[in-house]
Amino acid sequence: MHQTHFLVREPLLDPQQRVVGYELAWQLDPAAVPAQAELEDLVRFVAGLVNDAERGWLLRDKTLFLQAVPGMLSTDALHDLPPQHTVLSIRTAELANPDTLAAVRALRAGDVGILLRNCDLARVGNRLPMIASFVEVRFTGADVAEQARAYAALKQSSVRMVGRPVTTWEDFDACAALGIDAFVGKLHLTPRPGPEVKGMNPAQTVILQLMQMVQANADVPKLEGVLKRDAALSYKLLRFINSAGFGAGREVQSLKQAIAMLGYQPLYRWLTLLLATASTSGYSPVLLETAVVRGRLAELLGLAALGRADAENIFVAGMFSLLDRLLGIPMQEVLETVPLSAEIVAALLERGGRYGPYLALAEACELNSSLVASLAASLRLAPEEVNRAHLSALAWAQSVTG
Repeated sequence: MHQTHFLVREPLLDPQQRVVGYELAWQLDPAAVPAQAELEDLVRFVAGLVNDAERGWLLRDKTLFLQAVPGMLSTDALHDLPPQHTVLSIRTAELANPDTLAAVRALRAGDVGILLRNCDLARVGNRLPMIASFVEVRFTGADVAEQARAYAALKQSSVRMVGRPVTTWEDFDACAALGIDAFVGKLHLTPRPGPEVKGMNPAQTVILQLMQMVQANADVPKLEGVLKRDAALSYKLLRFINSAGFGAGREVQSLKQAIAMLGYQPLYRWLTLLLATASTSGYSPVLLETAVVRGRLAELLGLAALGRADAENIFVAGMFSLLDRLLGIPMQEVLETVPLSAEIVAALLERGGRYGPYLALAEACELNSSLVASLAASLRLAPEEVNRAHLSALAWAQSVTG
């Protein structure tokens, strides 16, 4: 499947809009029921890319939610995923089979999570905590009082509730008030109504000044002088350059050395990331993580065809595609304020130029869009290449947003 179909993801958010996990699946016809072999391939493929033999679980504190059928509950591939970060979702009706129920109980004993779908809470009753760690609840907004009573009973148990579908911010707030633990969907890509935000905060102003200086090829001492006026920014740069991921090989203690070692284009890319993370307005943690994954995925997709320098520009385009939401200011104002190349602007405004198609493909992967296959084909990218880049981007994002 990983060679012929595309991976799609949906984040699970807590009431504070933090990402607690991801639901991963193959992109299939909505009416199609995944076969056992397809679901087992998903487990094997994902495990091979996000559970590293040396570095361990690359998704840090995130939990993966994967669809399951009875026949795969004892597959060896499950041993390649950490049980505390793995949740298998299964239809409640499947538990009528004693063998399936026994397999579910064995997985729970081994600390693998189980999410029950289409669950009749009244019928399962007190047995639920012994079978499942999660239960899917359907919020309708109709009989809220009755739902509140059912949810209140669950809150007294160890079972966590996952709400689906939650399509409006009003429903999100109602579900949060009722005590639902997590929400599945793409609501975060819909702007949340709120007061208009004006201007950038002081930290963003300094970062913007540095971005403008880098774009103008300012001398290293001048860049160093601006950095020295912001202790927090200086600390972040030195921490980044000395991180294991950057691989400097020896500890770098001076800002001048850090700038020289990093180089201007990677420095600009790093400042783009900081500009987003320094946001205090129009901000949600899931939006930041989405921007980072989108930027990194678009970068990886373009790396082989365009080279490292252009790929780093694609990352900037991916980050900036959500920067208006992260900064709380209109995109036009962002483009007037922040120096960007014509290629990046074309990608942002029209998904055009050399960078635009890679950004469009990264976005399509988020949306489970039918355009994924055609965009990938136009860029001569095979499904497996896109899937590997997708999981790599998801893992990389944890190291910079965690």
